[in-house]
Amino acid sequence: MNKTLKKIIIKTRRNIFSEIIGNNSSLLKGEGYDFLELKEYEYGEDVKKIDWLISAKFKKPFVKVFHAQKELNINIVPILNGSIYFGSKRFKQELVTEICSILGYSCIKQGDPFSSFIANESLELCTKKSKRNFAVTMMSEKIFNYDCIGKSVNLKNLSNELFKKIRKKSIIFLVGDFFDIENLDFKLLSRKHEIIAIMVRDRFEEDPFELGNVNLVDPATNQTFDGNIDKSMIREYQKRVKANDHKLYEHFQKCGIKFTKIYTEEEPLPKLLRLMK
Repeated sequence: MNKTLKKIIIKTRRNIFSEIIGNNSSLLKGEGYDFLELKEYEYGEDVKKIDWLISAKFKKPFVKVFHAQKELNINIVPILNGSIYFGSKRFKQELVTEICSILGYSCIKQGDPFSSFIANESLELCTKKSKRNFAVTMMSEKIFNYDCIGKSVNLKNLSNELFKKIRKKSIIFLVGDFFDIENLDFKLLSRKHEIIAIMVRDRFEEDPFELGNVNLVDPATNQTFDGNIDKSMIREYQKRVKANDHKLYEHFQKCGIKFTKIYTEEEPLPKLLRLMK
């Protein structure tokens, strides 16, 4: 096993199982004991859930909604297209591996089974549904060693494939840099499942500096660029990145998708804990 990968697995396992982290309530609604909200009664709902005191006050029936207490279905989906093969501090692919490892061990600690897929031009199963530590190790190894060069991603196709393959209502963690969002559409998937997006970025990608004359290769398309990266080019590039992210955030908010951004020089655990609170 690669030394860097071994460090990631040991580090994440130690952090998750040594931290005093309580079980996180799911956003999925269902039977349980933790009160979530009151909502108006809809035809066909269990009348036993009606809060008669509130209903009398507002002169229409309201029912109580609780956090789900059943075993959760978790799916971890790293998006490993070519742009993940980049990093000024460390490679984004390494950070994606660490994030997925944290999520996997968190599932095991909470007693929830998880499955994982690798997504780019297609959607392939990475590990089957499991609650075992070896599944996290296997998933981390496959993600870390995956050859993502030359791979592209179509987010609409990804959404459709996940909709077909994941039948039970689940929590889906999407982990990627979300730069290629030309066909962004998670509307249908977000109606069926709870989606949590984790953006993995390198600060140089968002705020590059002048490099002068360079020869660059796009790891997603293998296209080359020969030219001069000056201030005007950087300003235009930054404008496009901001437009990309504005569109992305708007879509996430419309679909009710929780999200966070983690940079390659950051420790992912604190941000993930804040996201899941």
